[in-house]
Amino acid sequence: MLSTTRLLHVRGLSGRLTFVSRFHTSYPWSAKVNKTFKLADIGEGITECEVIRWSVKPSDSIASFDALCEVQSDKASVEITSPFDGIVKDLLVKEGEVAKVGSGLCIIEVDEEVAAELDDTSSATPPPHPEQEAASSGVDVLPSEVKPRDQKPLPDAPKRRPHPLDPNVPPSEQSPILGGSDVNVLAAPSVRHFAKTQRVDLSKLAPGSGKAGRIEKRDVEAHMERLASAANTSDLAPSIIDTVNDAVVELGRTRWNMYKAMTKSLEIPHFGYSTSLDLTTLHEILPILNLHIPNHYLPESSRPSQSPVVNPSALYPQPTPPTTQPSAHYTKLTYLPILLKTLSKAMLEWPLFRSSITPPCASSDKPTLTVRPNADISVALSTPTGLYTPTLRRVNTHSVYSVASQLKQISHLGRQTPCGLTPIEMPKRGGTVTISNVGGIGAGEGASPCPGTWRRDRYSSYWAGEVGLGCR
Repeated sequence: MLSTTRLLHVRGLSGRLTFVSRFHTSYPWSAKVNKTFKLADIGEGITECEVIRWSVKPSDSIASFDALCEVQSDKASVEITSPFDGIVKDLLVKEGEVAKVGSGLCIIEVDEEVAAELDDTSSATPPPHPEQEAASSGVDVLPSEVKPRDQKPLPDAPKRRPHPLDPNVPPSEQSPILGGSDVNVLAAPSVRHFAKTQRVDLSKLAPGSGKAGRIEKRDVEAHMERLASAANTSDLAPSIIDTVNDAVVELGRTRWNMYKAMTKSLEIPHFGYSTSLDLTTLHEILPILNLHIPNHYLPESSRPSQSPVVNPSALYPQPTPPTTQPSAHYTKLTYLPILLKTLSKAMLEWPLFRSSITPPCASSDKPTLTVRPNADISVALSTPTGLYTPTLRRVNTHSVYSVASQLKQISHLGRQTPCGLTPIEMPKRGGTVTISNVGGIGAGEGASPCPGTWRRDRYSSYWAGEVGLGCR
């Protein structure tokens, strides 16, 4: 509280000059600073959250534990509350946008004293070095009396969190995820975060001491004190570890699917064969093939403006060119469409590579071999959204230029986000042979192709083999 005194000169009715004293009071002025409120870690393994709804807007006054916004991760939806009183100045993340853990959500104007208390980093000046202190005082200091500046006490290593499946850990130290579920427990997000950092299962504290059984921070602290006192007065922990039995844990959904897929793969015989091809002649004729790319496969800017002097269509009528999308146009051939065309010729000669195993059905208790009339080849395509195996059907009926156009089109669709491949490019039956272009492999003599993920399991019965193509 500040006070001031003012003397006023007042001339009365009699003409005499009198003095009037007035006493004024006012509240002290408090400095304001803008504090950036950051998104805290709200769950195990969560790195980002989507802001679903804001409960405040700029210029709104808020108090501690008032709702700021609601965020949603891939696990749950959580309400974020304010840790201090203040005025909302700006919203840094809009509704529908994604915020990273540790990034700012909003800016709140708070008192300078409150901001100083909440500041994690200490602004205190470090103590002067012994050499500087001695120099300022004029006292000579021997080198043996001066400790090296870099010799600082090492911080204690963080305690390793025990694995949830480790049977050698007492139940009291197990993760709260195994102890129970605190999803339906009444507690503020700040209390949940505090309990998570202290590894306390909130389901064991319900109901709490708050309104309607809400668990408060004091309940968590009291529980921690009880555990600390019990640990100091009990020596049962070593005996628990010594007498613990093997833990039987059911497989989760992901591990169960992995187990089934890997077990299924054991039914398929595996072998590898590697050979080398001399493509020197193909490399020499590739520029000649590039000069004869049909016009309907070329971009508009690369098509010739004049007709050739000798036009074969004058003697033999040309078939109607197929309709191609601009994304399927190209200007240069590569080795892959030529090798695919060559492989399709080999598949016609060897029907086994055009066949697939059909599992036993109700009409037959033995598997059958289904031979296709044409060569259907799948191509492994690495995209930003995963590895896919789109299928080129009836490759033996297409020209090298047509195969190159189809490769260009599926590559364009696969690299879109989200993926633009449709059931037309990804039929359920797929191909009988899958090609994986591994690129340059140096001096290696072989490569292991990687099958795609657009299947019911990793090893599909539709495949007769996989081919890895590389160069050196």
